Amino acid sequence: MDFQLSDDQRALRAGVRELLAGRFGRDRMRAALDGGTGIDRALWRELGEAGFFALRLPEAEGGVGLGLPEAVLLFEEAGRSLLPGPLIATHLAAGPVKGAAQGETVVAVLDPGQPVAHLGEADALLVLGLGGGPRESGAAPVDVARVRDAATPVRSMDPFTPLWRVADPVEAGEPLARGGRLRDEGALLAAAEQLGSAARTTEMAVQHAGEREQFGSPIGSFQAVKHLCAGMLVRAELARCAVYAAAVTADPVEIAGAKLLADDAAVRNARDCLQVHGGMGFTWEADVHLHLKRAWLRSGQWLTAAAAEEVLAANLC
Repeated sequence: MDFQLSDDQRALRAGVRELLAGRFGRDRMRAALDGGTGIDRALWRELGEAGFFALRLPEAEGGVGLGLPEAVLLFEEAGRSLLPGPLIATHLAAGPVKGAAQGETVVAVLDPGQPVAHLGEADALLVLGLGGGPRESGAAPVDVARVRDAATPVRSMDPFTPLWRVADPVEAGEPLARGGRLRDEGALLAAAEQLGSAARTTEMAVQHAGEREQFGSPIGSFQAVKHLCAGMLVRAELARCAVYAAAVTADPVEIAGAKLLADDAAVRNARDCLQVHGGMGFTWEADVHLHLKRAWLRSGQWLTAAAAEEVLAANLC
């Protein structure tokens, strides 16, 4: 079997990278960070027009008609660019929630016991875990205005991701037809974002190591720095294999393993990238800390390490 990306998949990935570079390149990303702006609705609609959210909807329903492997490529690019907003929830809600596929509706997700990201700007809200058990993953829409009125903003480690605490139980609406798969699919797409971040911080570290000189030589020529960069590449490529394989099989166990590996790669690569940058890596002007904070936050979303480990352990019997 051939597991290399097809020409169409490469073109899809290149197109999304070009779109995000033009609409959310570093200059615009830093301007949004410094300005404290929220979700860019114009960009959200442009993503909708490009098929980002409707990618897996059947063509008969106005979608692109592609699958999880192609969705993983899109979200990998989103992770590289630090694109903010509840991209995964809106993508998963395309079809059942009016306007989500077109980027007209911003959909957030409520996972009981976890803070809700972007609740203040959400037009709709999906509630996970309707079955009551730790691994139940049914989902249903809910009245976002009522939930927002009872929620409290909390401090977020990621400046691009505002968080809200919802204390009271939420009464959800009619469960979605595919609600039982949403947590696993969300975890896989979050793993793809982590993969994109891990790959990007590897590139940032290698670039800095080749440009920064010490004692008359690039620091990349020093063995200690070489080992850091090599370890980052190994983690990123191991996570890539796991994420791509899980996208093909859509198996919950493989998705759990992919999420674990991608979370580890994103967090550890960001830390090592910071180490390669030295004192500069700690500054607000560098982008390294943004990748680290987003990786920390994403590692607790959709499928935590503890929950993923339980899935893997249960499959050993």
